[in-house]
Amino acid sequence: MAYAQTPRKTGLPREVLKWLQSLDLSFYPKNVRRDFSNGYLVAETFSWYYPEEFSMHSYGNGTSLAAKLSNWAQIERFFTKHHIPLPKEVIDGTIHCKPGAAEILVQEIYSILTRRRLKMWFGGEVDFSDRSYQEQLPMVARPTASKAIKNNLRLSEMIAEPNISTIQGKIQAIVERHLEDRRLERLQDPKRFGVKPTLGERAARRPPSASQSRQGSLSIPRPDSTGSVIRRRGSVSFKEMDSCQSSRSLSF
Repeated sequence: MAYAQTPRKTGLPREVLKWLQSLDLSFYPKNVRRDFSNGYLVAETFSWYYPEEFSMHSYGNGTSLAAKLSNWAQIERFFTKHHIPLPKEVIDGTIHCKPGAAEILVQEIYSILTRRRLKMWFGGEVDFSDRSYQEQLPMVARPTASKAIKNNLRLSEMIAEPNISTIQGKIQAIVERHLEDRRLERLQDPKRFGVKPTLGERAARRPPSASQSRQGSLSIPRPDSTGSVIRRRGSVSFKEMDSCQSSRSLSF
């Protein structure tokens, strides 16, 4: 099957695009993030290499969350059976249309099936938030905490996850990251936020002199052989006695 026009910007390398065209898929992925989210094209891609494992009539090309979860459940069982190391974070990010997740998924599938490593390949920690995009914006255009939650937590994630504690943990992580970014912004541009140095920051720091260090050092009292503690004040020595010893001395 020949495709009328290859999309100019898909976020995929040229060799991956040529590989997808050579598979003769039922339709060409014009929008990688949207077209790979339901897993139908993923199953069709693997069916060319494992025709006995994939029956395409078992997969639906729908856009609902139920259709996506059904397709990906079958695909993940195949991954587990054949020990295919595809990160769970990448699969979840693809299902919920997270930025960059589908591109990483397709490139990883390309490397697994063709056994070729891409020259410019993804490396490092998986992060499907909009943090890199927000860092390019000026400070006045960056989102608030509520907007950050809306941008980084999809509605489909909340529907697919029945455990409310997990959702609360994701929200808490987004808010903490937002507060950390705000704190860094205040350090980078204190004049914009009207941050004034404290009195301790204004004061000059000087190392203590030798006489002050000797005066400030405290001598630890040492007990003598009887267990009492001897304290010295100037040239006069004081000795503390136990109550039992004092009572015996008074009785005599």
